[in-house]
Amino acid sequence: MNIVIFTDTFLPKIDGVGISVGNFTRLLSARGHNFVICAPEYEKNETVELADNVRIVRFRNAGLPSYPDVKVVLPSQKRIAKAMSYFKPDLVHIQTPGLLGQYGVLAAKMYGVPLIGTYHTLVSEQDTYVSLYRLLKVDALLDFFASDKKVKKRLEKIERKKEKSLKKTIILKLCNGLYETGRLIITPSHLIKEELQREGVQKPIEVVSNGMDLTRFKSEPRTAPGNPPRFLHVGRISYEKNCDVILKAFALILPKVPGATLDIYGDGPALTSLKIHATQLGIESNVVFHGFVDHATLPEVYPRYDMFLTASTMETQGLVVLEAAACGLPCIGVDAFALPELIQHNRNGYIVEPFDHISLAEKTMELLGDPETYHRFSKQSLEIAQDHEINKCADRMEAVYKMVATGQI
Repeated sequence: MNIVIFTDTFLPKIDGVGISVGNFTRLLSARGHNFVICAPEYEKNETVELADNVRIVRFRNAGLPSYPDVKVVLPSQKRIAKAMSYFKPDLVHIQTPGLLGQYGVLAAKMYGVPLIGTYHTLVSEQDTYVSLYRLLKVDALLDFFASDKKVKKRLEKIERKKEKSLKKTIILKLCNGLYETGRLIITPSHLIKEELQREGVQKPIEVVSNGMDLTRFKSEPRTAPGNPPRFLHVGRISYEKNCDVILKAFALILPKVPGATLDIYGDGPALTSLKIHATQLGIESNVVFHGFVDHATLPEVYPRYDMFLTASTMETQGLVVLEAAACGLPCIGVDAFALPELIQHNRNGYIVEPFDHISLAEKTMELLGDPETYHRFSKQSLEIAQDHEINKCADRMEAVYKMVATGQI
């Protein structure tokens, strides 16, 4: 089959979408399928080696003022035509609802090619980055005000309103409407499929996990946490990931477990305010911010730690959680979107309410004090990861492609 992919984020930028697209195209191209990937240009003359039958067409772009890592792609009918002319496409697959995703929808219509889309990201939960004060680049002021506890508390209250705002409703409707122009929607988890159905999405939805290379991310079951324990968080350091909740939980844990450490891997717009927050909490000596790390090194990182912590409230799957589970780490997370599918309460970890740093700390302490449960959780993390083995997921993606390309859907 010949597939043209449109994605607003791709390698060498490291995130869940880019890694997923890279993995699937690499595996399926080895089975004889041909791909063209339309993606943003990050640096001049950059190269990403995938396979001889995978071509990449890069689009010029500009960074979103509130989040420079998010690329706003400039329109180019010439490049779209180039992407669609390498071969006669059997289908177009959009990976994001950004401008390149929208160009993919237009290309499918213009060339009469079936369209599908993967719903990787809950854009409605990222409205922080399209809020007025962030578009006006007030992030630096937020970091400055992070030193004022009263102001910071008010800002957090504004950002964490539980009710669905009009803005979120509009973003969700627009995003869902874009994906419903295709014949079929793919989601990485069953919980997101259920969420879309609750929102009234009518098109067929297939669940295909982003998958995990279990030859790279692997471990034996762990017997007990270290003494002192080492806690880990990996991921984009952005506001919707709620890393400050983890810091507050760790601040409650540290006095009871002197010598415990928290290591945070990743970069992003919230990094400066998190460092300030760690200092405010008096835990800066026990928290290490490692910044960006090459994804190729992560299989060596996870095994150094005892437990994975996350407070993210917008995961459609949670690639880093899956990586941690594949390395045998028990996980503590929050009851939001797809996380409970990978962090199964009382099976391989614990789930607490979003933003509840007290419960997160309590459950972490509970697990530290119970080596038998810790060992059981580690074994179950490895079992859960087995369900997401990348070759099995590639089989499923290939089957979906064939259904659409042959008109079965």
